[in-house]
Amino acid sequence: MKVITILKYVFSFIGAGMLIGTLFLYQHTTTFLDGARETEGTVIALGQSRSSSSTTYYPVVTFNDARGQHIEFSSSSSSNPPAYSRGETVSVLYEVESPENARINDFMSLWGPVLILSILGGVFFLVGMGLFVVPALKNRKEAYLRKHGTIIETRFHNVEYNEGVSVNGRSPFQVVTQWQNPENAEIHLFRSNNLWYDPTNHINVDTIRVFIDRNNPRKYAVDLSFLPKVAG
Repeated sequence: MKVITILKYVFSFIGAGMLIGTLFLYQHTTTFLDGARETEGTVIALGQSRSSSSTTYYPVVTFNDARGQHIEFSSSSSSNPPAYSRGETVSVLYEVESPENARINDFMSLWGPVLILSILGGVFFLVGMGLFVVPALKNRKEAYLRKHGTIIETRFHNVEYNEGVSVNGRSPFQVVTQWQNPENAEIHLFRSNNLWYDPTNHINVDTIRVFIDRNNPRKYAVDLSFLPKVAG
């Protein structure tokens, strides 16, 4: 489907962009740490960050820099329950030239944005790449079976929805065939690749070819070359 084609590019580009952003954010944080001074600050308030489902709390901190200026800043890291309490003394890192960009000296304040962005970027990128890789591996397996597998004639069984897959509320169709192994009388059901149209009215045959690995019939490819192709 065109939707899947679009999604694999969108997820891949978003994921790659986030991972590149993670690299810049990491470099920015390490540069900040290299030039930062440490001092003590005091939590004077707990700000609230609201979303549709929850409320988290971030500390508002004051400190005096090396020039004696009184600086107040809000931490970019919030949590519920709050990680700090009013009146608590905290370690603060700041740059002399821009003390208003100070940060609390703890892991989440320093590395939390890097961690979160890297996780989100990794998830998006892996999903996007998965949409590229999985079909490619299936095509490779099918090409191998067509070249090296054993051809068997199976009986057309039915057409069913693959409810394990859903795109925009739609599930694809699969052609199901049945075959009894003459060597051990076991019954095998073979399911085709996903089809994004109902092929029922186009199946005018009783038997359908399937390419199988003789040593492992669970490795197979259903031959649907007789069905019409979907216009691009």
